[in-house]
Amino acid sequence: MSPAKGRPPSEDPKRNDTRIRLTDRQAEKLDYCSKKTGMTKADVIRKGIDMVYAEVTKK
Repeated sequence: MSPAKGRPPSEDPKRNDTRIRLTDRQAEKLDYCSKKTGMTKADVIRKGIDMVYAEVTKK
């Protein structure tokens, strides 16, 4: 039997899918941030989640 082919499994797979609705202004801000940082829109959103989480878990 030949070895398995394809991508190796991720250590932290992204299994959850969330859909959000944005105003035109929020979409413009997201697009601007994405272009200025070179990050994907999803990565900008993930970083925002991490920033808010860090803020609310401060003691």
